[in-house]
Amino acid sequence: MGLLWALAMKMAIEEINRSSTLLPGVYLGYDLYDTCTLPLVTMKPSLLFMSQMGSRDIGAYCNYTQYWPRVVAVIGPHSSELALITGKLFGFFLMPQVSYGAGSDRLSSRESYPSFFRTVPSDRVQLRAIAELLSLFGWNWVAAVGSDDEYGRQGLSLFSSFANNRSICIAHEGTLPLPKSQDSRDLGKVEYILRQINQSAVQVVVLFSSEAAARSLFRYCIVTKVTPKVWVASESWLVSEQIISLPGIEEVGTILGFLVRGSPLPEFGDYVAQSLSQAANQTYCDTLGEAPPQSDDDVVGPQCPQCDDISHKDVSIGLQHHQTFSVYAAVYSVAHALHLALGCNASGCPSQNRTRPWELVSKMYDLRFPARSLTLQFDGSGNVDMTYDLKLWVWHNKSQPEFITVGSFQGELKLNRSQIRWHSQGNKEPVSRCSRECEEGQVRRVKGFHSCCYDCLDCKAGTYRQNRDNLSCTACEYHQWSPDLSNQCFPRTIKFLAWRDPVVIALLLLLLLAVILSLAALVLFCYHWGSPLVQALGGNLSCFGLGCLTLVCLSVLQFPGQPSKISCLVQQPFFHLPLTGCLSTLFLKSAEVFLASEFPGQARQLRKWLRGPQVWLLVALLLLAEGTVCIWYLLAFPQVMVTDWQTLPREALVHCRVRSWFSFVMVHIVNVALAFLCFLGTFMVQSQAGRYNLARGITFAMLVYFITWISFIPLFANVNKIYQPAMQMAAILLCAIGILATFYLPKCYLLLREPHLNTQEFFQSFLELGSWDRGEDQEGKAAKKGSQ
Repeated sequence: MGLLWALAMKMAIEEINRSSTLLPGVYLGYDLYDTCTLPLVTMKPSLLFMSQMGSRDIGAYCNYTQYWPRVVAVIGPHSSELALITGKLFGFFLMPQVSYGAGSDRLSSRESYPSFFRTVPSDRVQLRAIAELLSLFGWNWVAAVGSDDEYGRQGLSLFSSFANNRSICIAHEGTLPLPKSQDSRDLGKVEYILRQINQSAVQVVVLFSSEAAARSLFRYCIVTKVTPKVWVASESWLVSEQIISLPGIEEVGTILGFLVRGSPLPEFGDYVAQSLSQAANQTYCDTLGEAPPQSDDDVVGPQCPQCDDISHKDVSIGLQHHQTFSVYAAVYSVAHALHLALGCNASGCPSQNRTRPWELVSKMYDLRFPARSLTLQFDGSGNVDMTYDLKLWVWHNKSQPEFITVGSFQGELKLNRSQIRWHSQGNKEPVSRCSRECEEGQVRRVKGFHSCCYDCLDCKAGTYRQNRDNLSCTACEYHQWSPDLSNQCFPRTIKFLAWRDPVVIALLLLLLLAVILSLAALVLFCYHWGSPLVQALGGNLSCFGLGCLTLVCLSVLQFPGQPSKISCLVQQPFFHLPLTGCLSTLFLKSAEVFLASEFPGQARQLRKWLRGPQVWLLVALLLLAEGTVCIWYLLAFPQVMVTDWQTLPREALVHCRVRSWFSFVMVHIVNVALAFLCFLGTFMVQSQAGRYNLARGITFAMLVYFITWISFIPLFANVNKIYQPAMQMAAILLCAIGILATFYLPKCYLLLREPHLNTQEFFQSFLELGSWDRGEDQEGKAAKKGSQ
């Protein structure tokens, strides 16, 4: 390939010398030297380039501003290892050096290599493309092998960093010994690397190696019949004729890699054929022989015959090598920089102008120049941005593979998967993973040293997998929820005791029944206003109690629906005040029964305080007491509307929260005291034959009251928060219906079914006379009956 690259450089120089627009009137000359890929051999011509014009000596000066070396620019060398050596020397003198093949990322350092440029991208770009390719196919368990030189070692280092950033694990990493230094121990290293690759169960191998080292590895693969793999090639050996020509190379697996896309040079083949034909002409060789002999000092290595027997067929395979254009572009970059430095224009270049290397370097920074169909530009690091083509080896027969383009990379990877042909049976895409891909909603629990070897754990409800590389489940935000095995969180919906809930509908039906019964009783009492039964119950006082009981039932309507600040404030007063009104009427009646039962002698005098207009004052005082407690409750410890994000798995529960349970108990204290006094005043009163015992109805009503609210406490504390308002509704309704069923409805039954008992004697004689008076009355009646 070195011969073809030299001819490409020669062709470019001849084109420039013939050009009337680029460097008009200026002719470029050149010296060609073979580096033999050896640093020692490379240094001699490099020192010769730096010698002063007309001399072989390099002057030692403190300031090289006016220094005139023998050449103004250097093209090459091809390899990174040699460029790293020469780049230091040329950088000291600010001699522009343009390489057509050195891709080491170290050469991008402007501090170390201020005058280095190249017409190929940095290896960093190629390795980033390889890492993206692996990531796109999901290959995260790979082997990385490089040659034991600057190219391979630097490539492995860069690939390791790119792989780590993309969660790609390198199962095994090794370096191949260079063939020229190979011995039995080196063959053992190759065998060890291949054995490690097979033991790691990887299906993909990134081979960033020089051409010679890659050829040595594949020769061993073919001999030992290594299991076919996917080989991701570096640019240096992807289209190598030495590797393509290996017998059995088609059995190693799938080979693909990235190749710089240059501009075609269609006439280069004819130019090479013409040059070789000219070299084969003996007359031409004789003219070269007549040239004055050069000093041995100008020749590096053994002097070879001037005309070698090389045919066009011998080099035809390498004519389309991708780096031929890079050599061509390197020459044009120097020519365009020189055109600018000399101040050339369409009419020509000023003959008196001359340029020094450091002046040429300053023109090459950020230089933008055309090279055939492409326009290239050096960036701040001396690199060019070019497109990579993803090439795949496709075997149509046993002779030569076809290189087909299956993708491209310029900042991002574009891939055509349908064109890829795999080595596996049925053209199945290879899988190279240490562990299976976790399913949706699962995270990885790493085992061992590699993050790609793991177990899959399920994400529980309330957590989710944020991305594929998560090692733990991420908790959802407080206002979100997620089911098991989720990859995302969902916003919580607002939840409250709605009117359409079945439990609310059932309670509303119970409310309807309670209201109908209480209103029916009220109407019935009003219709029988003057009857002894209604009068015995207090007349208008009993109607007031029924009305309050109806309001108690209706107070449950404030619990369903979405709570608000106002509804939370008025919940307790709307219930407790009507209940106090109802219980106050029962308290007055129980007090009357108590006086008649326990103080029969003073019952007539004390009864007047429990009847008449003054009783309404007592009812008002009791309501005022309850109202005062409610106002204190509202001012000191008002219920607040809160949003509970924890209780329900998927919804946010909006409810009214009691701030102080002590204040909640204090709101009940007036009604509890009234109920307790009612019970104490009536539960010991004995019934009399032929008399209606008013005390029993009050006693059972208070028992219902206490049973309801004592049961309410543990049930309310243990029921789900969403049903706590329903529990309050149920307690209020059961309390109201209990009072209605034990005290008022039996009287309604007597009014409707037993009207003959609705007499003064049956209902009021007990309260009018008391137990003592009733005894005298019975004796008088007996004496009167005996006298008759």
